[in-house]
Amino acid sequence: MLTDLISGFALVMQPEVLLALFVATIIGYIIGAMPGLGPSLGVALLIPFTYGVDPVVAMVALVALYVAAEYGGGITAILLNTPGTAAAVATAWDGYPMAKKGEAGFALHVSIISSGIGAFLGALLLIGTAVPLSEFALQFGSTEYCALALFGLSLVSSLGGNSPLRGLLALCLGVLFAVVGMDPENGTPRFAFTPDLFEGIPLVPALLGLYAISEVLVMLEGEAVSALSMKVSNVWRISLSRYRTLWGCILRSTGIGYVIGVIPGAGASIASLISYNEAKRASGTSDSFGKGNPEGVAASEAANNSAVTGALAPLLALGIPGSATAAILIGALMIQGIQPGPLLFVRNPEIPYSIFASLLIGVPLMVVVGLLGARLWVQVVRVPNSLLAAVIVGISVVGAYSSENSMFPVYVTLTFGIIGYVLRKVDVPLAPIVLALVLVPMAETNYRRSLVISGGDHLIFLQHPITVVLLILAALSFLVPFLRGRKRKARAAAGEGGAA
Repeated sequence: MLTDLISGFALVMQPEVLLALFVATIIGYIIGAMPGLGPSLGVALLIPFTYGVDPVVAMVALVALYVAAEYGGGITAILLNTPGTAAAVATAWDGYPMAKKGEAGFALHVSIISSGIGAFLGALLLIGTAVPLSEFALQFGSTEYCALALFGLSLVSSLGGNSPLRGLLALCLGVLFAVVGMDPENGTPRFAFTPDLFEGIPLVPALLGLYAISEVLVMLEGEAVSALSMKVSNVWRISLSRYRTLWGCILRSTGIGYVIGVIPGAGASIASLISYNEAKRASGTSDSFGKGNPEGVAASEAANNSAVTGALAPLLALGIPGSATAAILIGALMIQGIQPGPLLFVRNPEIPYSIFASLLIGVPLMVVVGLLGARLWVQVVRVPNSLLAAVIVGISVVGAYSSENSMFPVYVTLTFGIIGYVLRKVDVPLAPIVLALVLVPMAETNYRRSLVISGGDHLIFLQHPITVVLLILAALSFLVPFLRGRKRKARAAAGEGGAA
């Protein structure tokens, strides 16, 4: 492991990799600071630029953008009370009151330092947990891989937001899209009304449509965010002695964020909210939360950034995305011809270890860039929506065309853009569709392979302990959110009956 990590550092120190790391960090800050965009859209937009690029360069850049964009959402949360990402909502609760009291510089400083510590310590935890996970998963056969894919698909209940049923609807749509193409066993076309679909719906154009084009349509409906006149002091002059009461909160929130990030489907938003609540509960000045307490900013930012590194653990070790953005990263790996999962550490060890090294090198870089540009990042919200929409559409169309050098992927992008827009208008989440596009082929292939091995006997799925455990976990993760929803409705009904 140490030898591979040293090799990873050697790869990251190459000039082209360092340049990609720096540029992606800048782009991540800008994407994160633009309300409504977020890391998922940023990663999806960057993927077309990775065509023909060395896989190490591509993945280092995508992960760097992911981490920086997650932090960038805290900038506008503090200065404008407009979180750039969903995970920065809790940051605004205390960050904006601090800014209104004239402590915008300190609030930004706390958010940057907390984010850096959370991401760096999360990277160390990732290095310590991803390899054992992958070594354990090397014992997997076709039945285990099928059960693992089903477990990933069962997380749709968690990705469905407040309505697991809407998540299930999105999953069904994703399954329908995923089975388009040639049957993997006998080569029969399925729902392929044109030869362009024989290889299935192309992943990158679908992602660009779901996230980028649909975001443009939503963006053109709304009003531009107006930047407030907020003076930001020089963050370099802030003494670390002001952190005396914050270190414990940052460390605790980092641990909470990483553990929640490892749980597929939980994500940085849940991590930041839980961490904020724990910080408030543990604080001796809980009454000051929501009124400008720096502990609230530190808790939220440390947690949502450590959750990003946590989401990479199941992605790299098991091939299961820990978040919607991680699902897009899986697509990026597959585009490079690399299969994520336990064999990644055997067949392509340079990928995970270069990611580990890039996090250890890139996070301090992210902190420095964040401190240097503290008074500049907020200016990105002044970009007119019409100009921003035109740029996003242009990148999406060019990226889709470049994927196969034909117009068909462009039509797919535009079609999925309309589908994504309609789904967002009716509050149906998009992440389950991405989950299905990535995991359904894996589930189907290994399911049919298992039946071939057993001669059609489904009892083969009950003959392997790991398979049984994964199937039980899949059933629980799918059913628990529905049962919780029914309990909430029952309690609400009982409350209304008691009030009557």
